Amino acid sequence: MVTFLFTDVEGSTRRWEADADAMRAALVVHDKVLRTLIEAYDGFLFSHTGDGFVAAFASPMCAVNAAIDEQRELSLPVRMGLATGEAELRDGDYFGTVLNRAAQVMAAGHGGQILLAESTAGLLSGVDLLDLGPRRLRDLPTPVQVFQVQAEGLPEDFPPLRTLDPTPGNLRPQTTSFIGREPEVAELQAAVKAHRLLTLTGVGGVGKTRLAVEVAARRADEFPDGVWFFELAAVTDPAAVPDAVAAVLGITQQPGKTVTESVASALEGRVRLLVFDNCEHVVDSVADLVEAILAASATVTILATSREAVGVSEEQLWRVPSLDVNSGTESAAVHLFVDRAHSVVSDFSLAQPGEADAVVEICRRLDGIPLAIELAASRMASMTASEVRDRLDQRFRLLVGSRRGLARHQTLRHAVAWSYDHLDDAEKALLERCSVFAGGFDLQSACAVMGSDDDFATLDLLDALVRKSLLVADRSAGRTRFSMLETIRQFAEEQLAASGAAEEVRAAHARYFAGREADIMALWDSPRQREAYEWFTIELANLRTAFRWAADHGDLDMAATIATYAAFVGYLVENYEPMAWVEELIEPARAVEHPRLAGLYVIASQCWMAGRPIEAAIHYSDAAQTILSKGRGEVSFGLEGWLGGPYLFLGQPERWVEWSRTQLERGRDTHASTRAGLVIALTMAGSGKEAMAAAEGLIDAAEATRNPFALSYALLAYGLACRDANPLSALDVLRRGLVIARDNGNRFNESNLAHSLAGLEAEHGDPLAALDHLTLGLRNYHDSGNTTNMRNPLAILAALLDRLGRYEPAATIAGFALAPFTALVVPEITTAITHLRGVLGDQTYESLARKGETMSTAAMVTYAYDQIDQARTELEHPS
Repeated sequence: MVTFLFTDVEGSTRRWEADADAMRAALVVHDKVLRTLIEAYDGFLFSHTGDGFVAAFASPMCAVNAAIDEQRELSLPVRMGLATGEAELRDGDYFGTVLNRAAQVMAAGHGGQILLAESTAGLLSGVDLLDLGPRRLRDLPTPVQVFQVQAEGLPEDFPPLRTLDPTPGNLRPQTTSFIGREPEVAELQAAVKAHRLLTLTGVGGVGKTRLAVEVAARRADEFPDGVWFFELAAVTDPAAVPDAVAAVLGITQQPGKTVTESVASALEGRVRLLVFDNCEHVVDSVADLVEAILAASATVTILATSREAVGVSEEQLWRVPSLDVNSGTESAAVHLFVDRAHSVVSDFSLAQPGEADAVVEICRRLDGIPLAIELAASRMASMTASEVRDRLDQRFRLLVGSRRGLARHQTLRHAVAWSYDHLDDAEKALLERCSVFAGGFDLQSACAVMGSDDDFATLDLLDALVRKSLLVADRSAGRTRFSMLETIRQFAEEQLAASGAAEEVRAAHARYFAGREADIMALWDSPRQREAYEWFTIELANLRTAFRWAADHGDLDMAATIATYAAFVGYLVENYEPMAWVEELIEPARAVEHPRLAGLYVIASQCWMAGRPIEAAIHYSDAAQTILSKGRGEVSFGLEGWLGGPYLFLGQPERWVEWSRTQLERGRDTHASTRAGLVIALTMAGSGKEAMAAAEGLIDAAEATRNPFALSYALLAYGLACRDANPLSALDVLRRGLVIARDNGNRFNESNLAHSLAGLEAEHGDPLAALDHLTLGLRNYHDSGNTTNMRNPLAILAALLDRLGRYEPAATIAGFALAPFTALVVPEITTAITHLRGVLGDQTYESLARKGETMSTAAMVTYAYDQIDQARTELEHPS
């Protein structure tokens, strides 16, 4: 009596073809592990089968222990089968029927799985075995009782065995590969074990059915009475649901019982998995049937797919997400596209020029919805991926399936329309109206486009659309925000246009965001200022849409309102997009002498920060000063003081000084901003004593406003004013300002404070801290596109590198950074350049400076980061 162990590497051929060198190396380790452990358990290795081994053991326990230890150490997916019986040893080889039995037991398994025939299992004790039941195996006349070994460190969940047994039930094999949801499958398999009713919800086309079928197939072995699939999409009469289920199960109505009761009664004691697919349009009838089944049988498990919950007390909901689109060409969505594209074009490849980027964008714009991606991939028969991408704005015409039977899921339009058609009129109206939002919306804005002041009525409709998987509710920020997938939004937008209400709703949308000005500016002018910046960031897409509609429809009042406050708040978080809106409105507003013209000019005067020509900024500043000097305009929060800023770029800080003094005489400095601007201008003009005098009491005045911007701006001005006379005090003040600006989300002040601190830290404080501040300022300016102010931290870095003896990179960076504006803000750059010329010589310095001057912004930033890292390493490890 001998116990035989057969092993085989699963997918060996595919692995050899994919990477022969890697497979060869892996097999060396594989062979060593098997040989070592077979010998350790007194086994006799007597044969090879391809990449597998065949070994004989006198003890069945030794054979099983060898297999367990081998699986724990192997990295390749190896399947193993064991059987015990009589065999004849002849010329170093074994013969007998037991060998064929062991080979077929192994062939039924999967990589990582150890299977035993009953002949071995019956001889063991103390081994955890899972009884997989009698199985018909190839070339064996009678069924074999098969067991799976379970042990610590070994996987337990495997696909169904590869046997000849007909599977009970009606679950058909799928014709396409399953891609991209392995983590979800693992989670759902556990959920099927833990819950009697599991419902997969999600938007149409997201893959609920395919996922449910995959999970059901992998769990089929656990249901001796089979897995039964019920496609309910074709059942249009809710009352016919029990009849449709009874027909599939072959159940007839019993005397004195309803069809539902008959089905429930027949399932009593059955160990079955029932998959109810597409329940949303008959959800109440499904709920009644499911409740009856669960009440009658403790052994039936139900897996349902629906756009909304079935609504039974024992139900566990699981929302099916879109496929990952954030990992580029490695994302699940791209893998699905490529797989389906290969089915229509065998030589499709992402290596073709431009195709990889196009496919990634297609998957992203299609929201990772598998149905949409598969339909897009089917177009590869006659189009390139780039051509498909460029037509996605017409996705409902583009993404259609084969012409054979345009069923519900044969086109993207049908998939979305299926959900839309089952909404009531109020739900349809809200979905259509919310299509005007860009980047999401909240309850308040939804009420605005609905023209409703009944929060609860609108909330009920939003709740219904979320439950029906047409809206997504995000609660992560502490306040609920709603959004819809772009595919749903485009469909709803089409319906809105067809209804004739699009103009009315878009006007309401723009009117709502124009009307938020007072609330947002009040929030900004408070200790809760950060919330205003966060609101701007979240709603920027909606502000853009609202502005564009108002401007294109000639509503100057609405457009100017949105542009003014959006550009102001955006400027302070270093987002300069709305500044272009302001500039667009200057001429229309000037033509009619609009009341907001002065405010538009003030904001536009800062366009030099966004890389616009300084001549334009000066023009706007001069025009604003003319209007304000005549008393024809009003600007909130003392922002008139900003109008002197552009003169710094020309190296004329005295003009800012003059303007600031004029405004202070008018008594309009409500937030100490003009006074702070005066202090900064005096400092840049070299009037240190006057700056210190002007700064007296500035911080107290700013603190009284309870406005974090005003306070951090005042601290910046005060710190600059006393940096020469009292650098240590300046350090304390600037550090405090940086904390306030950072805590309150004010990136404009944060960036200015960071590079100002860097210069002081480099000379009077901690050089490592200086490098940290330089990194922060440089990153902020680069990320926001503020190439003008970016020169300031670069100039400070050049001076610091000169001080550290890193002369060549200092000269290179100085060449890029030097400008009249920089010399004013960072006076130490002039001293550093003089020293560098002396150390390097004029010719070498000029060569290095020209090299820096001709570098692109991106190249210079990369170079600067590298020099910061090298300097930090030298400072941390002087040796």
